[in-house]
Amino acid sequence: MITANEGFKCANCKRIVEPHTGGSCRNHCPYCLFSLHVDLELPGDRQSECKGLMVPTGVELNKKKGPRVIHVCKACGHKAINRMAPDDDWDLICSLSRIPQ
Repeated sequence: MITANEGFKCANCKRIVEPHTGGSCRNHCPYCLFSLHVDLELPGDRQSECKGLMVPTGVELNKKKGPRVIHVCKACGHKAINRMAPDDDWDLICSLSRIPQ
């Protein structure tokens, strides 16, 4: 993993997102849970040329890492699974957990 914890403007909801302060890197918007396809092989490498919008499609429960959001890239179909952050919209996470995979 490469540490890249930067604030950004969400490409989906257009809100300003502050860097994560919980000891890890922010991967997605806490308001709408959307992300961008910016990493190629390692989290934080920012080497992907795609840059497509990553849509939150579901939630995976992991015994060690807790609930994680499943993203699928609208541009290329790449699938990524990422940890949730404490300030993520819990109501939205709950609604995603009811969507069949």
